[in-house]
Formats: sequence, C-alpha cells, structure tokens
Amino acid sequence: MRCGQKKLGGRRESLLTTKIKWLGHASFEIITNKGSIIYLDPWINGNPVCPIKLEEIEKADIVCVTHGHPDHLGDGIEIAKKTKAKFICSPEIGKYAEMAGIPYDKENSIPLNIGGSAEINGISITMVPAVHSSDTWIEGKMYPGSGACGYVIKTEDNVRIYFAGDTGLFGDMRLIGEVYAPHIAILPVGGKYNMGIREAAIASSFLSPEIVIPMHYGTYPNQMANIDEFIKLVNTLAPKTKVLVPKCGEYIEY
Repeated sequence: MRCGQKKLGGRRESLLTTKIKWLGHASFEIITNKGSIIYLDPWINGNPVCPIKLEEIEKADIVCVTHGHPDHLGDGIEIAKKTKAKFICSPEIGKYAEMAGIPYDKENSIPLNIGGSAEINGISITMVPAVHSSDTWIEGKMYPGSGACGYVIKTEDNVRIYFAGDTGLFGDMRLIGEVYAPHIAILPVGGKYNMGIREAAIASSFLSPEIVIPMHYGTYPNQMANIDEFIKLVNTLAPKTKVLVPKCGEYIEY
C-alpha cells in the first residue's frame, strides 16, 4: 500500500486524519487530527532530496531533534525560533540551542532524557533510547554530545508513532513495542550509519506496528537501500505490519 491511499490499518474512516509527510532523508512533518504540526529532525537547507524550502515553513507547534549530527539537528533550532514551537531535545542539545537563542528549559525549550515525557496541548512526547553517536558540529569543529534518542509521539486522538532517529538494532525495541504499542514505526534502513534493511525488518517484528515507514536512505550513494527486499523481509518477519513507502513531499494518512 503506497502513500495517497487513505485507509491504512484498522482505524475507522472518520478518524483517518493524521498526516505524515516525508521531507527526505530522516526529516518528517506530522499534522495531527487537531491541526498541530510536528517536525522531526527537520533538515531542510542542504538536504539534496528535500522537496520544500526553509522559508516555506511558517507554522510549527513542536520540533523534535534526536541528536546533534547536522543531518538531524538540521534546521530545527531555526524553525523553533521562527515559529515559537516547543523545541524537544536532549539536555546537551538544549544547551547548544540556548547559545543559538532558545533559553534553556524555559518557555519553548523542553529538554528531556531517556524515559522522560512532555505533554503539549494534548500531545505526548516520550524520549526513548537509540544506539548511535551524537557529536555536534559548531563552526567546523566537533564537540562531544550526549547519546542519540528516539521519540514516541501520542497525538490528541491517541495515534502512536515511534520515530527511531538514527539507530542500530537493539533488544529493547521489544520493550518499546510492549510499553508504547506504536501504530506507526519510522525506521532507518540505509545501513552504514544505522540499521540496514534486515535489521529494520527485525525491528519491525520487535515493535509489531500496523505500519512501518523506511527512512534515511537514498540521500547519498553510500546510503542506498533495496526497498523491495525490505518489504519482502517485513512480510516474512512481521506479516501483520504493512510497509508504506512515501515519495518525498507526499502525505501518508492514517
């Protein structure tokens, strides 16, 4: 089932209102049934496959950043400053954001650590583990960062989305599945810097979502993925899970 089809999973037709747009690489826009706009790792400027320009983003309610690498921190701080969105990140990224003009742990800054949650206008954001590095580049220099993370987002009408960020496969993905029961999992599949298709298919079996969306592939020649083979692996290892493969700039509705 590809993006653009409106009935995905078991929700009633009247509730098919959560929209997820892939902005290329590991960047996503989510629009909830109440019209709240969430950006996940929004790397817009310099992203060779992003279908929009930074100046086109005029509204955001929440910006979530998983770690400090430039293809994930991206334009998150600038978007949060421009739109007054809540900026959710690790404490270390929060301190870096303070240097860029978002006062730490005040008003729009919401630093979390693993297991912590924030409630924002009926939306719950929980930080969960990831297995990845997280150094930050500042003016051409690398500064040690905290570990990377993922997020579980629960929308106003209880749609639960697991956004893995950059990660390898790890056993506690089973626990994320058991505790949070995500309807949708967004997983990296590009290999080299994170999971490849086999590991992501195993992750799908651990998480047992209705839908899995592959990400973090196709941006550069060294991060390609055989998506047809990924679909076959998921069909074998997690047969109750549907793989949806959006094109950049198109919405998936759930």
